[in-house]
Amino acid sequence: MVFGPPTSGNLKIMIQGISIYEILTLTTIIFFIGLYGFLTRKNLITMLLSIELILNASAINFVVINKYLFPENLQGVFFSLFIIAIAAAEAALAIAIIINLYKLITSVEVKDTETMKY
Repeated sequence: MVFGPPTSGNLKIMIQGISIYEILTLTTIIFFIGLYGFLTRKNLITMLLSIELILNASAINFVVINKYLFPENLQGVFFSLFIIAIAAAEAALAIAIIINLYKLITSVEVKDTETMKY
């Protein structure tokens, strides 16, 4: 295992054979899958799942960058725990709103919420 900030002789930073570039590529793909899902879906529940993908990708990025660049500090881990707590609260609140909308208009489609009377 090689730790520490990248230097001229330490450009290929790895933890157990996986480089930071591979992990950041994976989290970028996850992030953009979530973004694509949020922008293209018409169902509120699938939009909520897409937001969860975006938040999970950012939490993984915090941990990975912290582990590779500054392994002695735990700020990335604390930030990711904070993101997980925010995601849990957001999911609970969003599901409660979706359930109330379903009771009012018997649909979870975005287009049906536009015609709802307040």
